[in-house]
Amino acid sequence: MTIAFALEYLQRNMCDCEYSLRFRHLVLQPRETRQLLAHNQSILLIEPSCDVRVESDTGIYDVSEDLTNELQYEHNGDIQMINYSIFLNHIRFIQVIPKNCKTPCQ
Repeated sequence: MTIAFALEYLQRNMCDCEYSLRFRHLVLQPRETRQLLAHNQSILLIEPSCDVRVESDTGIYDVSEDLTNELQYEHNGDIQMINYSIFLNHIRFIQVIPKNCKTPCQ
């Protein structure tokens, strides 16, 4: 997912909600596992690495996973990020933090 696509996606899916965006770039150490709590927020992966697994309440992004038939770029809830590589790795994402929702999205 590119940044331009992610921003267009947000405009179409956030309805009448006000929200803040945080562009985040995490550097994961070799074999590092990191937790991120994103309840009531959304995380949109931007150009994820093939050596990284992102698993959340929403689904999984892991190109090495054989038991799933769909990879998720949008995550929320309890998120676990794993760097499978023996090298530093990067995860870039947009964190969407809703502020005020006037009507629910359909």
